[in-house]
Amino acid sequence: MKHVLILDGGMSRELARLGAPLRQPEWSALALMESPDIVRQVHAEFIAAGADVVTTNSYALVPFHIGEERFRAEGGSLIRLAGQLARQAADAAERDVTVAGSLPPIFGSYEPENFDPTRVQDYLGVLVEGLAPFVDVWLGETLSLIAEGEAVRRAVAATGKPFWISFTLADDTSGEGDVPKLRSGETVEAAAEWATASGARALLFNCSRPEVMEAAVRTAHAVFMRNGSDMEVGVYANAFESEADEEAANESLNETRQDLTSDRYLRFACDWAEAGATMVGGCCGIGAAHIHHLARGLNRPEGGAPAQ
Repeated sequence: MKHVLILDGGMSRELARLGAPLRQPEWSALALMESPDIVRQVHAEFIAAGADVVTTNSYALVPFHIGEERFRAEGGSLIRLAGQLARQAADAAERDVTVAGSLPPIFGSYEPENFDPTRVQDYLGVLVEGLAPFVDVWLGETLSLIAEGEAVRRAVAATGKPFWISFTLADDTSGEGDVPKLRSGETVEAAAEWATASGARALLFNCSRPEVMEAAVRTAHAVFMRNGSDMEVGVYANAFESEADEEAANESLNETRQDLTSDRYLRFACDWAEAGATMVGGCCGIGAAHIHHLARGLNRPEGGAPAQ
C-alpha cells in the first residue's frame, strides 16, 4: 500500500468542541467573526494529530451562509482571515504542512439544481482573490455536479497553483452492483473522465457516508489507469446519521454516528487505500482523534487495518 497523505477533519464540530459559537445561518464562518483564535487552534490540533494538509475555514464564506450584503461588505476580509489563520498554523508546524484553499459549492451544499453558471465566477473570484496569497493548492469541495468542478477549474486557472476537486456522492448507492454517482445523478466514471482532462492533480470524494466511498475510489482509479493518468484519488467521509442525507449539508447540527469510532473509520480508510486512495481525511463529524488514528494506522510500516 502506498504512503497516504493525511488530510484534516471536519472543522465545525471541532470549533464547537473548543467553545466557538456555531449557529445558522453563519455556521463555521461565525468563528472567524467572533473566535478566530479558536479557528487557528483547530488547524493546529489537526496538524498535531498528524494531518499533512489543513483546509481553510472558508466553506461558509458564501452568500448562502453569510448573506449577499455581508458577503459584499465583509467577505473579502473574512476570506483573507481564513487564509491567514491556516497559513499561520501550517508555518508554525515543525514539518511541511500544505494549506488547501476551500472553494465550496456557491449556491448551497447538496443542491446541484441551484447551480447558476452565469453567476458562479462572480463569487468564486472573491474567494480565490482573498485566499491566493496563503494557499498552496485549491480544493473545490463538496461539489455535487461536474459543472461545479469545471467552475472551480476556471476560477483558479490564472493563479498558477494546482487544484484538487472533491465531489460528494449519492448516499443511496452502497449496494453491491450499484453504480457510484454524484448527488447530481452523474456517474463517478463521468466525473473521473472529466477530471482526467481537467488538469486537476487529484480527484476526491467527501461529505458522504463511508460505506459509499470504496466503489467510487475503485471506479475513479480504473478510469485513471485506463487513461494512463497518474492522478491521485482521495476520500474524506462524514459521520452523519443516514437520515441527515435528506437535508442540505449544514442546515442544522446533524446527529453523528456513534458507531463510527476511530478504529472503525480507520478500517474504512484501509479499504479505500487498498482500492487506490492515496489521500485520506475526514469531513463533518470526523475530528482530531480520528485523524490521529488515521495518521498512525495508515502509514505504519506493516500497513493494514488494526486487529479486531
